[in-house]
Amino acid sequence: MATLTIGIVFGCAFKLLMKAIVMPLLGADPINHAFHYLAGNRAALPGIFLMMTVGAGFGEETFFRGYLFERLGKLFGTGAGAKVLIVLLTSAVFALAHYPDQRLAGVEQAAVTGLVFGTIFAMTGRIWMVMFAHAAFDLTAVAIIYWNLETAVAHLVFK
Repeated sequence: MATLTIGIVFGCAFKLLMKAIVMPLLGADPINHAFHYLAGNRAALPGIFLMMTVGAGFGEETFFRGYLFERLGKLFGTGAGAKVLIVLLTSAVFALAHYPDQRLAGVEQAAVTGLVFGTIFAMTGRIWMVMFAHAAFDLTAVAIIYWNLETAVAHLVFK
């Protein structure tokens, strides 16, 4: 239960930090155009919930932090330098995977989240908290979009 709780709280807080501080500093549009169709779209919620929990939270973390970390660990080793390299490589691939549907802003956000989630996984060796955090991060994004709060949250700190 602690892992679940920490993951959810961290994921929600991290998304708000990204939306209100990091992405505005990077000059990102407050509106995520790839997912803006979700604004007020109750019919899309079941599918997006499944996609964000199973596909993104669990699927992406299993592949990028689980599988790739293990494979690259076999190639580069398990020392501190190797872990840094693996975090950087997996974050870059994770970021680039977000380009086709989210363009530059998606790449920037995925690069930062990849570095954070990758670092947590590299330091702890535990994937469940990162999975829960990723799902909570994405579901927080969906909630912000659904309630049409993207611009308001993006301008909380920088007007």
